[in-house]
Amino acid sequence: MPVLGQNQYGKAENRVVKITRDGATHHIRDLNVSVSLSGDMDEVHYSGSNANVLPTDTTKNTVYAFAKEHGIESAEQFGMHLARHFVTSQEPIRTARIRIEEYAWERIEHAGKGAHSFVRRGQETRLAQITYDGSSWEVVSGLKDLTVMNSTDSEFWGYVKDKYTTLPEARDRILATEVSSRWRFNWTDDAQRMPAWDESYAQVKGHLLRAFAETYSLSLQQTLYAMGARIIDHRGEIDEVRFSLPNKHHFLVDLEPFGLKNDTADGAVYLAADRPYGLIEATVLRDGCEATIPADLTNL
Repeated sequence: MPVLGQNQYGKAENRVVKITRDGATHHIRDLNVSVSLSGDMDEVHYSGSNANVLPTDTTKNTVYAFAKEHGIESAEQFGMHLARHFVTSQEPIRTARIRIEEYAWERIEHAGKGAHSFVRRGQETRLAQITYDGSSWEVVSGLKDLTVMNSTDSEFWGYVKDKYTTLPEARDRILATEVSSRWRFNWTDDAQRMPAWDESYAQVKGHLLRAFAETYSLSLQQTLYAMGARIIDHRGEIDEVRFSLPNKHHFLVDLEPFGLKNDTADGAVYLAADRPYGLIEATVLRDGCEATIPADLTNL
C-alpha cells in the first residue's frame, strides 16, 4: 500500500508593502512572503477531509494583518511572528517555514516638505527563511543578485590541460560574479540573546564585499573561501555560509584584424559573455559545526 511521505502546504509569494510614517518622513519595508505549513495532514491526502487544514487564503490574510498589527522590524523578525503564530494557534500544524525576499528602496532627496519619495535600489535582494517547530528555531538569511567585479588583481593559470583545452592562461583578468549566498545563525532558542537582524545583515554584506575587494585572486574558489572565512571570523552569530557564484566571464576581444593591440595594461576591451558560465559553489563552516544549508540554493 502506498504511504504518504513528506508534505507541506501554504500560500506562496504574498507581496506586502508596509509604510511607516514618522511625521512627514516615511519608511518602506517591501516583502515577498511565502508560508509553508506541515504537521498532521495525512487525512486530507488520504480521504480529502479538510478538518485539520487552515486555508491558504487564511495564511495570506494573516501575513497582511500581521504587517499592520506587528509592523515589520526586519524580515527575520516578521517571519518569526508568523511562524510562531501558525504553530501555536493551530494544533495540527507542527512546523512552519516562512521564506521572505526583501526589496530595498532608497530615499530621493528633493526640495519638497516631506521625505516620502523613493527609488528602487538596484543591488541585491535580501532573503530570509525562518523555520519553527514549537520549541526551536532555524534562521537562515542571505542575498541574491549582488553583482560584483574586480577589474584587475585576478589571475587564472596552472590548471589541468588536455587535448580539449583551449583557454589561454591569464595573469591579469576581470573577475566578476553574481553573488547568491545564505548564512545560518546559531541562535535557535528563545532563551538565547537574539541577533540584531538588520545590523547583522549589513555587517555580513560589508564583510563579503570587503573580502571580495581585498583578495588578490588566483581562482574564484579562493575568493569564495575568503568571503566566507571573513564572515565566520567577524560574525560570531553565524556558523555556516553557503555561496553560489557564477563566473561572469569577460573575454579579451581580438582586435588584431583591425590593426589594434588589445592589451590589459593599456585598458582593454572585453566581451561580456552571459552563458555558458562557470559555476563555483561551496560552504564555509565554523570549526566543529555541521553543514545544514542545502547544496542546491534553489531549494532554499
